Amino acid sequence: MQVLVVGATGTLGRQIARRALDAGHQVRCVVRSPRKAAFLQEWGCELTRGDLLEPDSLDYALEGQEAVIDAATARATDPGSAYEIDWTGKQNLFAACSRAGVRRVVFVSLLDAAKHRDVPLMDIKACTEEWLQASDLDYTILRGVAFMQGLISQFAIPVLEGQTVWVSGSPTPIAYMNTQDMARFAVAALECPQTVRRAFPVVGPRAWTTGEITQLCERCTGKDARVFRVPPFLLQLMRGLTSFFEASLNVAERLAFEAVTGGGVRLDAPMEESYEAFGLDPAETTTLESYLKEYYDTILKRLREMEADLDKDAKKKLPF
Repeated sequence: MQVLVVGATGTLGRQIARRALDAGHQVRCVVRSPRKAAFLQEWGCELTRGDLLEPDSLDYALEGQEAVIDAATARATDPGSAYEIDWTGKQNLFAACSRAGVRRVVFVSLLDAAKHRDVPLMDIKACTEEWLQASDLDYTILRGVAFMQGLISQFAIPVLEGQTVWVSGSPTPIAYMNTQDMARFAVAALECPQTVRRAFPVVGPRAWTTGEITQLCERCTGKDARVFRVPPFLLQLMRGLTSFFEASLNVAERLAFEAVTGGGVRLDAPMEESYEAFGLDPAETTTLESYLKEYYDTILKRLREMEADLDKDAKKKLPF
């Protein structure tokens, strides 16, 4: 199948592109900067330059395609509001799909988006879901929560290096998922007609609080973590300041997401129906324990090898 992946340079998008290639699909990736996406071409993807805010470029990218997997979202470094990129851009993309006759669309959304319409990112996802449901496209909506990859910089590295772990809000159990597992669902949807015009939760096997994640990192490293909980009023102050400037408006909107991840309401969902519909085995889904253990095993092994190399160099410099 000819598949166009949108957002292929992102943490999730690149895993979707790789998974689609492994599944035997011909993958085209629409990217804003082909030079920065050279690794996708090395994997075997076809690259085409495009921008969600440039409808003509989308028409070109969709030529000859049979399906679209959309994992694109505004980056924190993008100027302006995420509504311009994520909402206007999605309308441009799906309108281009209709013009090109591409009916099969897989869209990555967020769990319980409709319950948090006061949070810009959640509101955009909810609006996009409603747009798809009112369209004649053969969509599948994947409602995720958060990815394990984000825990490396927030928890794993600070604990390993003795730095402060910054957390905020009320303890909120979150069912983190590995991006590779989310990619399995996205690509499997292309071959599962029973998923058409339906929405599914796609979350990890267990919900974890920040305290439990910190303790897990401590057990893996044998070190004690230094945790600092950011007062809610400080986040509100930062959001207020950044919302005054157009260049930092996207940052302000992302800070608003703290109301979801730090709101104390459990972010989890039963997955039995999802696994059955997509024909996937839950036993193959990565657990947070195994993910962090593999990460620490790899990093600690490299550190030991580096120390051994340094010792060899030091001995070479000795006069005897």
